[in-house]
Formats: sequence, C-alpha cells, structure tokens
Amino acid sequence: MSSGHAAYSYRHDAGVAAFADDHPVMIYDGYCGLCSSAVQFVLRHDRSRVFCFMAAQSELGTSIYRHYGLDPQNYETFIVLADGLPRFASDAMIEIGRRLGLPWSMGAAAGALPRSVRDGLYFWIARHRMKLFGRRDTCHLPAPDERDRFLA
Repeated sequence: MSSGHAAYSYRHDAGVAAFADDHPVMIYDGYCGLCSSAVQFVLRHDRSRVFCFMAAQSELGTSIYRHYGLDPQNYETFIVLADGLPRFASDAMIEIGRRLGLPWSMGAAAGALPRSVRDGLYFWIARHRMKLFGRRDTCHLPAPDERDRFLA
C-alpha cells in the first residue's frame, strides 16, 4: 500500500507540521487497548530505541492521516513511517517486526502471503479490536525515560 507515495511527501504538505522523522514512527490509535499494547510491546522489545511513537488523535497524527487520504476519525489502520514512506495495515506490522530484529523479524515471512489475505485478517481484527481488547479512557502517557520517543 505504500507504493504510489513519494518519500517524505508529508514534508511538502502545509497541513503537516514538521517533525523528527529520522527514526521510524509508529502512528497508533491511542484509545485502543490493542494498539496501546502494541506500543508497549515495541517499547519493551526495541532495545536499540529505533522507533518513535505518535498518537493518531494528536494534531500531527490527524494531519498525517489526512495527508494519506485516511479518515482521521476512524483509525482502522495504524501507520509506520520509515525512510519517509508509509506502511499501512499488515505491511506496517511486518515493518515493525523486521526492524525489531530476531525473533520478531521472522514475522516478515508473512509478507510472502498475498496482501489480500494478510490485510483481510488485519482489518477483521481492526473492526473488532475495541470489543476484543477494550477502549482506553486516555492515550498512553509515556514514562519519563520514554518521553523523547513520543512525538506528539
């Protein structure tokens, strides 16, 4: 799904404020229990501190959703911006695993499955995530040693 998007295209969009994009950025639904758990998982396993994070509900997160033509009120997919290119849905999950290294990078083998199969499962879970994993009343508040990794 990232094909067709020019690298760093958001830098030329007046609706998107400048932000540090020298590390991969995971843009997630801050009120979703599953998404917040995914952020916690990445924080625990990202020993090299590769990833930064941004809540989709933030002004910057909303502007990025708009930039890529996504509904900024319905966070059906999270986004991973890496090397200026967006990855959506199952491609985002594969990118996270790839960058976390072993054993998580072995999940990149899922890329061999047709995108329709991978994304079909991804979007089924996305549609049912609040019922299955709950909704948070507030977005994740980073611990003091994590604050530098949260962009908005």
